[in-house]
Amino acid sequence: MSAGEALTAAVPTAVAARAAEERLAEVAPRLAPGFRDNLSRAADVVARRLLGAAYREGLVGDGTRRDITWSDDRVFLPATDGGYLVAAADRHAFDRIDVAERVGDDPARLLARLAGRDEATRLVAAELVDASVNLAIAYARRASIDTELIAQAVRTGAQDSLDLVADLDADDQCVFFERLATEGHNLHPCGRTRLGWGVPDLLAHDLESHSTSVGFVGVRHDVHIGDDVGRDVLADVGTAGSVDLDPARYAVTPVHAWQLDRVVRGRYADLMADGALIPLERTITAAPTAALRTLLLPADGAGTRRYLKLSLDIQVTSTRRTISVASTRNGPALARVLATLLPEASGRVLLMAETAGSATVASEGRQRDLAAIVRSGLSGRLGPAETAVPGGALYAVSPITGTTVVAELVTRFGRVRGLSGPAAALRFVDEYARLLLPPVLNLATRHGIGLEAHLQNCVPTFINGVPNRLALRDFAGLRLHPPRLRPGLDLWPGSVIVTNDPDVMRAKVAYTALQAHLGEIVARLVDSHGLDERAAWSAVRSVIDEVYDVMRSDRAARTEITRRASADHTFLTGPTLPHKALLGMRLAAARGRTDDIYVRVENPLR
Repeated sequence: MSAGEALTAAVPTAVAARAAEERLAEVAPRLAPGFRDNLSRAADVVARRLLGAAYREGLVGDGTRRDITWSDDRVFLPATDGGYLVAAADRHAFDRIDVAERVGDDPARLLARLAGRDEATRLVAAELVDASVNLAIAYARRASIDTELIAQAVRTGAQDSLDLVADLDADDQCVFFERLATEGHNLHPCGRTRLGWGVPDLLAHDLESHSTSVGFVGVRHDVHIGDDVGRDVLADVGTAGSVDLDPARYAVTPVHAWQLDRVVRGRYADLMADGALIPLERTITAAPTAALRTLLLPADGAGTRRYLKLSLDIQVTSTRRTISVASTRNGPALARVLATLLPEASGRVLLMAETAGSATVASEGRQRDLAAIVRSGLSGRLGPAETAVPGGALYAVSPITGTTVVAELVTRFGRVRGLSGPAAALRFVDEYARLLLPPVLNLATRHGIGLEAHLQNCVPTFINGVPNRLALRDFAGLRLHPPRLRPGLDLWPGSVIVTNDPDVMRAKVAYTALQAHLGEIVARLVDSHGLDERAAWSAVRSVIDEVYDVMRSDRAARTEITRRASADHTFLTGPTLPHKALLGMRLAAARGRTDDIYVRVENPLR
């Protein structure tokens, strides 16, 4: 049976799958059987997340959920064709549902039934199709990864995925765990969308690839902004001297190999012709992370690891992953400020600082394609028994136990605390919230820095499953509220991260830290450990109360801090909270709207 036949009809995903299968037969025939076997599974994962997003974001019926009905554990969603979409689903906090049975429809057709047929739904349907096909390829690749890891566990006696990384440095641990997060974003139906990449590009550069390449371009100083990032990177690997360019005239910029070959050479041909850009015959190998455009570099002579965040002009989930000039300049400035503020969290926070950045500016709006940011790593910064697990991998399935990574952590945690089952899970949530929330809430209330503390930007560390420290990374999506900011933070003019509305900053914190981050952990532990969800959110509420009680009672705090603490606490514990409408934003963007869109969801912390 071919990949197209796996979905039984000439539906959009089946059509795209046939083209992908033909390409796989040319470039990687060994993956074709696994691709065929996993296509229906991949499309179903996308379809389930699509239904969940449509319910949560009010994209069906009248948008209020009043015309959505439940019968026992089955939800009835009104469809645009006059019927209903019916599915068994588990209900969680913040109006989240997890569809608990096979949907049985192509995601592109399902979107039309949910949101109608127009140009916007047609464009978003193409993203869903791309996500489905790419996820099937990823599943096929993941099979060989799992086989290798299981064989390694048999050889070494590893009992879980945490045993497998015990001898790796912290940054290799991060890459290992992120490679297990095959399905991508925990809520977005387009978690594996890679619009702009074909099958060969996926095989060369995607998450399951062990390595990719970084190229380099000489950039004349009149079109260069920022630091000489490329020379610094080449110096790390001992080859800066191989660049035969006058540093008084040229900086050197690192470029993702795909970006250099498929974007830069064509889009910047005029600047290459007049010598403003000079591609260099030099590449280095790096490891892709879940972010794809962020790559882990080889260790320097002292064993230090760093990351490169590079422009990558493809659409991953919701966004084309290029980098603004503002991000390259603001990142280092924010890192310097955060480094002075994070000690307030009693040393439990590690900053993966953005230490340098650069961009190339040219006419016709070409400012985002040749940007780069250097980020510090974790290698050499953890204790001998401390394990780093990126938040985006906590819900990944371990090939050793068949459970999620967070379930493995809770099992270990329970042994340390003398607990098991729901009791272990509840205590874990409490201790994890005490790691995550104090620094996030303090930064927002005291200093006007609303971190984008979702799973992908946080790297918690654990000792025998016990939450120990929190590493924070990637500050491009945070929100700053100037009236609360301390002086001395110079931002790039017009930076979109600045807001004069405190509710915008609060919404950023509420959605990322509480809903997308803690909400995922709680939902997964309900599944694996029978966690009592009401008790879990009661524990989280207690942590929030304690954080704000300290701020309100701090004798050294000004009256203004007390007022802010009361206002922020009221926002976070109100009847509803704003939820970022990821799918709704894709549909709105296709209709020309580009701002963040939030919907109100029921708040379990009220």
